[in-house]
Amino acid sequence: MNGAAQVAGEERKKIILLGAGGREFHNFNVIYRRNPAVRVVAFTSAQIPFQEDRSYPVSLAGDLYPDGIPIVAESRLADLVHNHRVDEVILCYSDLSHQQVMEIASRVLALGADFGLIAPGRAMLRSGLPVISVGAVRTGCGKSPVTRYLCRLLREAGRHPVVIRHPMAYGRLDIRAVEKFQRLEDLDKYQCTLEEREEFEPLLRMGAPLFAGVDYEEIVPLAEREGDVLLWDGGNNDLPFVWPGLEIVLVDPCRAGDECSYFPGLVGLLRAGIVVLTKVDSASGEELAEVRRNLQKFVPDTPVAAGRLALRVDDPEAIRGKRVVVVEDGPTLTHGGMAFGAGVVAARRFGAAGIVDPRPCAAGSIADVYRDYPHLEKAIPAMGYSDEQMAHLKETLEAVSCDLVISATPVDLPSLLDLSVPVLQVRYEFEEEGKILASALKTFLSSTEQGQ
Repeated sequence: MNGAAQVAGEERKKIILLGAGGREFHNFNVIYRRNPAVRVVAFTSAQIPFQEDRSYPVSLAGDLYPDGIPIVAESRLADLVHNHRVDEVILCYSDLSHQQVMEIASRVLALGADFGLIAPGRAMLRSGLPVISVGAVRTGCGKSPVTRYLCRLLREAGRHPVVIRHPMAYGRLDIRAVEKFQRLEDLDKYQCTLEEREEFEPLLRMGAPLFAGVDYEEIVPLAEREGDVLLWDGGNNDLPFVWPGLEIVLVDPCRAGDECSYFPGLVGLLRAGIVVLTKVDSASGEELAEVRRNLQKFVPDTPVAAGRLALRVDDPEAIRGKRVVVVEDGPTLTHGGMAFGAGVVAARRFGAAGIVDPRPCAAGSIADVYRDYPHLEKAIPAMGYSDEQMAHLKETLEAVSCDLVISATPVDLPSLLDLSVPVLQVRYEFEEEGKILASALKTFLSSTEQGQ
């Protein structure tokens, strides 16, 4: 049967792409957008709030989808499969335990559809420039500080890195196909959420050319014009969208065992050209030993670098003796599974009189976050996926009885929320122990120069 007849009829294979506002759109764009033998009947949304009941616009979906593609909550999966007689459901989001992946697979199979995963290389784009990727086995390992560290090393080597960030395709997709960030004002242009600002602001402040968006087939060629090395800054524990010549994967020893029990983190670990142990100063000897045993089991021949995420606090003495409430990076605490981050570490290290429990003051959707993630106790995750949620975050912070807010989100929280309470900023920067990563970068750059 020819392609036109397939498009017009019901013979096209019907699939659903399970997502969380990023990878599913990329897989569609690269693999399915121009494929007349396949019909994507819907994207589903999970992990990230306020993302369902949207549409993947015609401008991105292409000629085979004149009405666009609906984006619905994953909770409606059973109805979608039955109503559309779906043939296959494909998992396209990250930071799931292997147990969770198989639970999803089991539900899909019980509904009568095939369950699928896509091999990494099928959706990787090629670049004519050297490509370095920074990924991780879990959310919250320290990808952003390591990306900034590599930017500095590349500049010291006389190179001009351009950062391509993993998508956070939230809100309006029609204005987000290609996002080029040159100044902080561009964050408003693309209506960036607080979570996007967490990733983008530090790079913009150091003057790094930065691209993100939805359509990476368009983004990569534009990024190539801005420098001589592409630096892929991954999201969650997802895999690169651009084929890397040097694939760096981070492991967090404070969550020993996660490096071999989360999807697609283990896939990334098995692909890694070099592994970086972060937070080595915070992990126990037992945790470090367990991680090294697992690395020896799964990637015995892969070089392993190590480093710490060093705290940067403008005025540590401002913490001493104060009752503080702590705001931490949102995704690290939610689907990253951590109970605290740099803010709580700073409060303890610099002598806070106490960390106030914010939960009794949690407003609206922030209260929902504590319900959905009961492991959270001492910190407020910096959640801001909508204007309403930003308002709830502000209301929560101003309702807590404390002397000081410690903000460990990289964004300028007082300006963004117009807070009346005093705020102290805490940051992380990666400091390598030894020079294994720096040497691997130097060797890679040398090999690319010889290949030219």
